[in-house]
Amino acid sequence: MLEAKLAEAGTLKKLLDAIKELVTDANFECNEEGLNLQAMDNSHVALVSVHLEAAGFKRYRCDRPMPLGVNLSSLTKVLKCAKDDDECTLKAADEADVLNLVYEAKNSDRIAEYDMKLMDIDSDTLGIPDTDYDAEVIMPSAEFARIVRDLSALGESVRIEVSKEGVRFASEGESANGSILLKKDGEISRVLTDKERKAAKARARGEEPEEDDEEENGDDEDKPKEKKIKKEKVKKEKDGDEDVEMDEEEKDEEEFKAESDEEEKSEGGSDDEEEGGKKRKKKANGSSKPAKKAKTTANGKGKGKGKGKKDEEDKPEFSFSMNSHVSLTFSLKYLVNFAKSTSLTNTVELRMSNEVPLLVDYDFGQGYVRYYLAPKIGDE
Repeated sequence: MLEAKLAEAGTLKKLLDAIKELVTDANFECNEEGLNLQAMDNSHVALVSVHLEAAGFKRYRCDRPMPLGVNLSSLTKVLKCAKDDDECTLKAADEADVLNLVYEAKNSDRIAEYDMKLMDIDSDTLGIPDTDYDAEVIMPSAEFARIVRDLSALGESVRIEVSKEGVRFASEGESANGSILLKKDGEISRVLTDKERKAAKARARGEEPEEDDEEENGDDEDKPKEKKIKKEKVKKEKDGDEDVEMDEEEKDEEEFKAESDEEEKSEGGSDDEEEGGKKRKKKANGSSKPAKKAKTTANGKGKGKGKGKKDEEDKPEFSFSMNSHVSLTFSLKYLVNFAKSTSLTNTVELRMSNEVPLLVDYDFGQGYVRYYLAPKIGDE
């Protein structure tokens, strides 16, 4: 027997809206770990993989593995009868031919119950191999949706290129061409292997990685800033790394206090006192003060007096890492469909390797939606 209760029906509604145009009929494979769906589109160009974790449900029970064959269009119609904040319970008996859906309103005593016929769908679950990608891009999902939507008005294909210059999206149409470049300031990091990624995730959950090498690599991912800072300290002073680190922390504290003193003076004192105070503090703190201000601004605590700080706040979060140059061409029609998952999360991750399908990953906490799209070959 299956009984899965979601805190909000809106999550399932958004999930189905994102994939219903790519997949018509599919099996929800239910087991003790959660609900899984894997299906290809009719042209066998794109693969959709959905996972809802058991821990993401308010209540979850699955006595034995069982498939639920559903028509996604019909399930979407049934889910439209629920409000986004209704509690949604999915129930199915062993070898049942009906899926029972119960919607409970949070602010009233209203309980709605629907039964939907299940289907017998023959589908083979494809084994998705672990792949070590050459390039990885993390960007706001809304920005990705905007880029593919804008470029789809020009042409049918988009070339995604990851290089030291940045990440470029380019499309060529009959009447116009378009190109969008996303640049990253600073050093370009290395893409983690699949083993390193798993080790890092294990550490994030508070678990111990299986191998020592994985633990070290995971450590590097979890604390990239600390690694960079340590390198700079070694260059400045070869001996006494720990002493240098303590000095830097004390200096940060002094800068923070000095900065707050300046803000109090600027609010309560005269202009002359403010200028004199700033001069005295600049001499006491040295040249590392702007870096500290940038930190407080990024955390939302700084007031941001200059234009540069405002631009920094408004700048969308974007990062990429690469092991080698990657340039691939994809169909914009599919990418526009993938971008419908924007409502689930504000971040999307793109992973690429030459001659390997593109992975577009939307991780929304309760699970994930992953799209795999084969590149176009011979399309210039």
